[in-house]
Amino acid sequence: MIEIGSRKECLFDAALLDPSQTGASFRLHSPEYRGPVMVHDAPWEGNGCDYHNFFFDPDWKGVHGDCPSGTFRMYYLGWWMPNGDPSCTPGTGIHVCYAESADGLSWEKPSLGLAVFKGSRENNMLFGPEEPNSFDNFMVFRDTRPGCPEDERYKAVASWNGGEAGRKNVLRAYYSADGLSFRLGPVLTEDGFFDSLNVCFYDEEAGLYRLYFRGFHLIPGDDLNAGVRDIRTMESPDFVHWTEPALLDFRGGPDYALYTNCVQPCPGAPHLLLGFPTRYVERPSWTKTFDELTGAEARKKRMTLHPRYGLTVTDCVFMVSRDGRSFTRYEDAFIRPGPENGLNWIYGDAYPARGFFTSPSPVPGAPDELSILLFGHHWSNGPAVLERYGIRQDGFVSVHGPMEGARMTTLPFTYTGDELIVNFSTSARGGITFRLITEEGDFVSEETFGDALERRVRFPDDGTVARLSGKPLRLEAELRDADLYSIRFQ
Repeated sequence: MIEIGSRKECLFDAALLDPSQTGASFRLHSPEYRGPVMVHDAPWEGNGCDYHNFFFDPDWKGVHGDCPSGTFRMYYLGWWMPNGDPSCTPGTGIHVCYAESADGLSWEKPSLGLAVFKGSRENNMLFGPEEPNSFDNFMVFRDTRPGCPEDERYKAVASWNGGEAGRKNVLRAYYSADGLSFRLGPVLTEDGFFDSLNVCFYDEEAGLYRLYFRGFHLIPGDDLNAGVRDIRTMESPDFVHWTEPALLDFRGGPDYALYTNCVQPCPGAPHLLLGFPTRYVERPSWTKTFDELTGAEARKKRMTLHPRYGLTVTDCVFMVSRDGRSFTRYEDAFIRPGPENGLNWIYGDAYPARGFFTSPSPVPGAPDELSILLFGHHWSNGPAVLERYGIRQDGFVSVHGPMEGARMTTLPFTYTGDELIVNFSTSARGGITFRLITEEGDFVSEETFGDALERRVRFPDDGTVARLSGKPLRLEAELRDADLYSIRFQ
């Protein structure tokens, strides 16, 4: 028996559904472009700014103390990537940079005085290339574990080699009391490649730390890449004792290269873990299509450094898990490289930042949307740009029924509450009819139609949902030209 209590259940996977009684299909939705929020135009930033990660910190009022309600805190790499073009700004090494925002829409890069760039400390860098590290990534999280020491309240994970050329990188932790000044912590694992945005966080629902990082495994007979960039996970109750690294389980899905992972709890439903891995696609050779594809000349210049720099393109897929190890992954792209504009369709497209925030809808009067950040203008001759995309809250995946109708039926469950609240969308002619199937009979709702993040489902007897609270039942939804995103009893 599934017990959902009063928590929100987003319909991103089939965990709650009875497949023998469900004909409705899952529909993956993609975010829409909203515009830039930050230009990486400082001389220590550049065209390779990537691996952005951010979180909301209710205790941090901002470097200048001007965010009394808390602050979004962002960490990212700044560097100029060589692209085979002599006019490209020469590289100055990789820098770990910091930005903050009150609302996620407007970001400040405060002067921190922590690292030196060309003789000056007037910059937003936490670390520079002179530090004893080989930074390929730096991911920070605010530790909410009860009893966490205050001088370890902020933790980071990063690829590290101690500054020794040729030494194998390990994944190492960092500790901080303020999220700005970090000190070295323990090595978490040596079993991996780590050249990605490795992710760590405290999962409050499970009561343990989760770590997701990049590995690599060979596939016999694979002539394209001679192996697969993969995602591995470890768990720990105390950030000291960790399980052995294990490959993510995609439930029989195809084995292909995934570069990043961006795993994080679902907003509003933290028992679900969402991932947004970037999919790495390296074609075996140059074809005439590459001549037609946007940015052909820049692509050829990058290939003088390595063939895969011109033959690889990337996009982003969506995945969801309830245990942190086994994921439902959708094979259609969640984010495509997009309309060809001269600066996209390259190795580096569709790398989402780790983190979300809600922001006003571009439609006046509409509810707030969920915002996702991606960087653009990657590997160009100009600075990278951090861009915002918007998507409906709970809107990654829906259960969909066409106009002729399709049914969704759950497995047996119990709930706590006296109202059924749904996030849904229908056409003017479409609608959803809900049925609570119990041992004492079936209770059918009035037709629900419209488009809302939170709509109360009405039954002929307003006391129906309250009377059935705590009793085993199934929920059936008949959908006609409709999408159902989430359900919640309250």
